[in-house]
Amino acid sequence: MKRSTLFRLKDLSIGFMLLFFLVNGTESHGQGKWYKLFNEQDLQGWTAKGNATWEVRDGILVGEGGRGHLYATPVLKDLEIAGEFRITDQGGGANSGLYFRCDWPQDNPDGFPRGYEAQICHIQDAHTGWLWKPGKPTGKATALLSKDGEWLQLKVKAVGGHIQIWVNNELVMSHHDDEYKSGKFAIQCHNTGMKVEMRSLKYRPL
Repeated sequence: MKRSTLFRLKDLSIGFMLLFFLVNGTESHGQGKWYKLFNEQDLQGWTAKGNATWEVRDGILVGEGGRGHLYATPVLKDLEIAGEFRITDQGGGANSGLYFRCDWPQDNPDGFPRGYEAQICHIQDAHTGWLWKPGKPTGKATALLSKDGEWLQLKVKAVGGHIQIWVNNELVMSHHDDEYKSGKFAIQCHNTGMKVEMRSLKYRPL
């Protein structure tokens, strides 16, 4: 075989190997395209349950005035979701959360969601970054990295039963739990006398 032919075959082999690693590397991570969950203009694609009032002000989603949950449309299994949140105490104590793999209870649509919650709260032991299930702190956060009235970055990754939560780009919680397999996203306004704000919320299926 001529040397030029050998070089061409070698180049083709290298090209196929690179393509193989690129394709399989992407598949092994299972990372899909990021999608906006909030259009920064209105509540299209969201469903409110409970007594809280939700509106968009200057591109920011705001919830206040009572206890309630705002549910997004997508239903996912394995996922990542990320956004920025701020809770402010207005006399009643501030408590919120980002729910995933959840839905409203069929017997009480205005009740607490059935699913997982990435806690957002600065005034209790099971604080921001903890993983909660209904009424139960489940996965411990290693540090409290948020304060009242300040924006925080929150990211959640759930693949099978492996769940991770980041606060301000620091991994604070890793836990295994496989009770809830799939569901919606939701944002919580826990009580009167507080305000929750959200912006730049995006998600991707994995």
